[in-house]
Amino acid sequence: MKKNILNNYKPVKNTIIALALLSFSVVFSQKTKVSSKNTALFTSFSYTGNDAVYKENPLATNEFYSSILQGCYPDPSITRKGNDYYLVNSSFAMTPGVPIFHSTDMVNWKQIGHVLDRPAQLKVEDSGISAGIYAPHIIYNKYNDTFYMITTQFSGGFGNMVVKTKDPAKGWSDPIKLQFDGIDPSLFFDDNGKAYVIHNDAPPAGAALYEGHRVIKIWEYDLAADKIVQGSDKIIVDGGTDIKQKPIWIEGPHMYKKDGKYYLMCAEGGTGGWHSEVIFKGDSPKGTFTPAPGNPILTQRYFAKDRKDKVDWAGHADLVEGPGGKYYAVFLAVRPNDKDRVNTGRETFLLPVDWSGEWPVFENGLVPLKPKLKVPVGVKNQSGTNGYMPNGNFKFTDNFKSGKLDLRWIGIRGWRESFTTLSKDGLRISAFATNIKAKTPTSTLFYRQQHASFEAVTTINYQPKSANDLAGLVCYQNEGYNYTFGITKNEKNYFIVLQRTEKGISKLVASEKISLNGNIALKVTTVGDAYTFSYATDEKTFKNLGETVSGDILSTDVAGGFTGALIGLYATSGNDIKP
Repeated sequence: MKKNILNNYKPVKNTIIALALLSFSVVFSQKTKVSSKNTALFTSFSYTGNDAVYKENPLATNEFYSSILQGCYPDPSITRKGNDYYLVNSSFAMTPGVPIFHSTDMVNWKQIGHVLDRPAQLKVEDSGISAGIYAPHIIYNKYNDTFYMITTQFSGGFGNMVVKTKDPAKGWSDPIKLQFDGIDPSLFFDDNGKAYVIHNDAPPAGAALYEGHRVIKIWEYDLAADKIVQGSDKIIVDGGTDIKQKPIWIEGPHMYKKDGKYYLMCAEGGTGGWHSEVIFKGDSPKGTFTPAPGNPILTQRYFAKDRKDKVDWAGHADLVEGPGGKYYAVFLAVRPNDKDRVNTGRETFLLPVDWSGEWPVFENGLVPLKPKLKVPVGVKNQSGTNGYMPNGNFKFTDNFKSGKLDLRWIGIRGWRESFTTLSKDGLRISAFATNIKAKTPTSTLFYRQQHASFEAVTTINYQPKSANDLAGLVCYQNEGYNYTFGITKNEKNYFIVLQRTEKGISKLVASEKISLNGNIALKVTTVGDAYTFSYATDEKTFKNLGETVSGDILSTDVAGGFTGALIGLYATSGNDIKP
């Protein structure tokens, strides 16, 4: 992870779901006031992707898109039990935390829930959006038939922690705190019964040679007690592949054993344009580890900046043996928009890997990444059908009448159950006193932006009681960088307003007086960096508000951090927009 988070991180040294939710709601209500009078009814939502790369590269029947999870699904990790594959991602301050996906063929993925799905496991209510949960590693231990997920939680006093389960679809344990510093921990289970934790850390005090100098450290792990063995730690990589070249940000380590040798694969170069994946080999888990002569084994850093269908920042990978003994890697990468900005965040990509020789070779991992891959023999691409996650250009619709929220809806810092209610009429959001600029929970239900070009439309039935009330759509990178597009009141009149917030400073872009006679449709449309906001009082004849605005503030390039842009259904009784 990046240095701004590391410098602020001070690691801590020394289940019944219903009761956990109840106890959380009591604590939560002491911090956040819910307005029983100010509620907004959302009767529908639709999101439609419209990226040129998918139009220009349609799939044949034996193909699938290499970006298997579009939008903010970074730092993927994957494991296998028999014919079942499980994949997890970083979730930062999103609630629930750590989305988890299942597949039997590496092509078609269903979200089966979240690993951290209750307040006892995840405490991010006061967290920065790019704090919270970092780089989860999921692994199955065949020797005790148990799944583990180990991660760093930069919030709630957790630090490094592990949870475990016998069945990923049936919930995970409460967190077990682990007493070591650093980030990006992973577990390795050797075939002699021993277990280890590997992670990124700072060099010993006074030994840092340059900015970004990090080390990879290993500890023995006591499986019976779920704790590291104190005094067993050892640095196994110092700096990276060649410390003479001053490599930066060696992190995201994963260990594998093949043909009697131990392989250590890590990200190197930081999570931006110099990102890469490198690999080392040793005779034991504690080394000595020798870097591969062909490092890096995955990167996009050497190619023309203006290349077509650009995919960039590739790295932070994990390997798994797939169907038929073929290896695959999941990794993060980004798809910049027409202004070379990253609004969709770091996404999960997949590549086949040839590990028939001494070293794993990412197939086409050292050329500009292509948008499509061949499906394995006997596998049918079912993305977007039968409950499988869609990719490419797709449409997601929700009328909120299924009785439960789709797993793709998330909160930021606050749990969805604390402000949402589903009924036969749709989704009702009860407004908090906090507005979208708060660094505390807000009453906002978020959907990830998954395309550079998209259209999102919601229908809302809402009548604000005062100037403090507002409900509508937000386009959100974080509390200091966002657009708010909604309905509010000024004296006796109702208004549609559009506000831009940059560096925490808000500016009214446009406002227009309207009549409220029923449902109003709100729409945001993007073509790359160009965003337009429009509304329809008859749900079909849309009128633009504020002309075209830049999506720059919704990019990590401008706003910073590690998350992608989100689209939110939003209500507040703490509105400060004055039409």
